[in-house]
Amino acid sequence: MELAIQVAVTTLQIAAAMAIVLFHVAYLTYVERKVLGFMQDRLGPMEVGFHGILQPIADGIKLFFKEDIIPSGANKIIFSLAPILTLVPALIGFAVVPFGDEGYSFFGVKISPYITDINIGILYILAISSIGAYGILLGGWASNSKYSLLGGMRSAAQMISYELALGLSIVGVLLIAGSLSMVKITESQSGGFWHWSIFKFPAPQFIAFGIYVISAIAETNRLPFDLPEAESELVAGFMTEYSGMRFAFYFMAEYANMILVSAIAVTLFLGGWYAPFPFLEFTWPSPWLWHFFWFAGKIYFILFFFIWIRGTLPRLRYDQLMKFGWKIMLPLALANILITATVLYLMQG
Repeated sequence: MELAIQVAVTTLQIAAAMAIVLFHVAYLTYVERKVLGFMQDRLGPMEVGFHGILQPIADGIKLFFKEDIIPSGANKIIFSLAPILTLVPALIGFAVVPFGDEGYSFFGVKISPYITDINIGILYILAISSIGAYGILLGGWASNSKYSLLGGMRSAAQMISYELALGLSIVGVLLIAGSLSMVKITESQSGGFWHWSIFKFPAPQFIAFGIYVISAIAETNRLPFDLPEAESELVAGFMTEYSGMRFAFYFMAEYANMILVSAIAVTLFLGGWYAPFPFLEFTWPSPWLWHFFWFAGKIYFILFFFIWIRGTLPRLRYDQLMKFGWKIMLPLALANILITATVLYLMQG
């Protein structure tokens, strides 16, 4: 009986997490169009619903009923599976993202505000998110199009370059926290914003945070690092031959990855579910609600930064992109690890 309840509770947790993520994916597109419209002195979506509030639903219905075209020279199996291979890793990465620390017992079964907590949570996310690059590369190759192939090859090179810097940027946080568990890392930052990893004495990780954010923008193929899509050069890059729901899967994967990297940044650098000041750690009506409020608020701040960057900076040239990744980002990340490790060793001594 207890096992059945545990399975049911876990299933409901997964369903709730996926529903929340997919809702945010849909309306992040609306928010982005509205914010960019405001930055560019225009209105953005206005026709469907009040101030265009139903535009994401209209877009979803349109893509669902759109004709699904497969090019005659394409590898049909890989062409069909590639978008799924990109979307699924973006969604299952949320399995180890903690939204709070308090759990309730229900018929002897503990209900937690996260799906699971494994002692190598951050390695799990890095491993799973790397698979998404294969979906883009395979989609570009299977399309039998020069533009798509160039976009896929660019994406593979870009992700290898910036994933290295992204992975190294979080090593300093792991050294300070002494754990790979996402929950343990967050708990090590309790007690106010001065204990968050980005400010934490004696080895604040503000340089690592900057490296992480820049690498995350490149990993999600967002401007100014959207070279795999590059409309002015490659039409739509690896997505050129896609239409209908397969195109929607790539689109959803990009925005789901944006939310995932923002959630990881909040967990590792910005104190996770903790408020910036201890006196703001309210418990009424429920600590869950307040944990989710602080966690979501920090994610929204980083997502706004993603949109802000898109509306501000021009696209980099490809050689500039690679040079920046290997000659600036990578040495900075290695230097941050060296300095953090040395400072922690001396402080312990």
